[in-house]
Amino acid sequence: MGARSASLLGRGLLGIYLSVLVVLPIAALLARSSHGGLSAFWREVSSPEAQAAIKLTLGVSVVVVIVNGLFGTLIAWVMVRDEFRGKKVVNALIDLPFALPTIVAGVVLLALYGKGGPFGVDITFTRAAVVMALLFVTLPFVARSVQPVLLELDGSAEEAAASLGAGRLTVFRRIVLPALTPAIISGIALSFARALGEFGSVVLISGNLPFKTEVGSVYIFGQIQNENLPAAAAVSVVLMLFALVVLAALTLFTRSRSKHVR
Repeated sequence: MGARSASLLGRGLLGIYLSVLVVLPIAALLARSSHGGLSAFWREVSSPEAQAAIKLTLGVSVVVVIVNGLFGTLIAWVMVRDEFRGKKVVNALIDLPFALPTIVAGVVLLALYGKGGPFGVDITFTRAAVVMALLFVTLPFVARSVQPVLLELDGSAEEAAASLGAGRLTVFRRIVLPALTPAIISGIALSFARALGEFGSVVLISGNLPFKTEVGSVYIFGQIQNENLPAAAAVSVVLMLFALVVLAALTLFTRSRSKHVR
């Protein structure tokens, strides 16, 4: 088999793989959500409970990405630039949300921050619990996106700026931060997409109270249990569209910034 044939075969297999895992499920979701026409779709997504769930999901997701954007970058900086005892343990803990099944993460958070927890803090069935759960599961995205960039960053420019009298804050703002921005944005985008669809870690600690702590994923699950598939599909499409818009906007911003830096 020649190189061209192998390349064509690889592209064909890739197309089939993506079609089965991505395109067909999305097409089925769109078809289900449009069952009954646009009026039925709008009726489902504009119901008070659906709107409350969507607004809460978007709100807490924005809070989560802001916090993790800041602290994820800080964690990556400390892990790359500082040396301290127990660094390997901390490095492993950062990946813990990746390793734990999300429902187990929910149990862990419930044990820590629920009634009778070791810290004496009970945030169960509150919006703070939703934020805490989403912060936990999205913690690694920004840190792991920024860390490799910091490792490969050439320190000569920082040293040259420091030798010319620039302070640490100026060096970070003018030299380091522009190089890290694409990675930070990438991590933020992944965090936002994960927060929009997170289910396992919030379903236990939030209490799933309509109009108070019920997020979009839990609302969708409830509609499926009630055999209201059009409503579940409609809200799923709305959340998917928000995720796609944010991912596309951040991608365009990253590309334009990269061209500007060049």
